Amino acid sequence: MEYRKLIVAGFLIFLGLISFAFAEDYSLQHFLTRVTSKPVALSKKEKVELLNQIERLLEKALQVHGKVTRDIQTGEIDIRYQEGDFWISKLKEDRKSIEAGMEQVKLLKEKPGHLVGSVRLYKSLKDLSVNFNAYNNMPSFSAFVGDLAPELELWADPVFYQLYLLPLARLKDVEKGPPPKEKKPTPTVKKP
Repeated sequence: MEYRKLIVAGFLIFLGLISFAFAEDYSLQHFLTRVTSKPVALSKKEKVELLNQIERLLEKALQVHGKVTRDIQTGEIDIRYQEGDFWISKLKEDRKSIEAGMEQVKLLKEKPGHLVGSVRLYKSLKDLSVNFNAYNNMPSFSAFVGDLAPELELWADPVFYQLYLLPLARLKDVEKGPPPKEKKPTPTVKKP
C-alpha cells in the first residue's frame, strides 16, 4: 500500500514538472529575442501577455513612486526644500503617466487594435522611462529605482514600439486609404 502511494505521488510530481517544462515564458528576454529575430507578428496570446507584463511593470513603478514620494515628504531622503518641490512636481507628473498607462493597458486588453491607446501607452512608458532614469542618476533616489529605469526603457522602446505599436500602425495605414471623393450632381437649371 505504501509503495503505491509513493508511485502515485512520483507520477503526479512527474506530470507537474512536465507541465512546467512546456509552459511558455513571456519574460522581457522572450520579447527582446522576438525584436532581434526576424520580425513576425505577435500572436493574440503574446499580445495579451505583453500587456500583462507592462501592467505589472506599471504597478511596480507605482510602488516605487509611492516609496520615493513618501520618503521625500517625511524627510527620510535628505534634499533641500527647493529640490524637493521640483522632484515632487516630477513625481506628480509620473503619477499621471502611470495612471494613464494603466488605463490604456485596460483599453488595449478590450480593444487590441486601438491605435490611439497604443500611442498613449507608449508615450506614458517613454515619459516614465526618462524620469526614472533621471531619478536613478540622483544618489538619494537610485536605491529606490534601481533596475526599474532601464527595464522601463526596454519595455517601452524596442519591445512595445517594435512588436505592438509599429505593426498596428502599419496595419491601420494599409486599411485606410484616402476617402473616396463624392461627385456633386450638376444642378439643373429650369427655363422660364
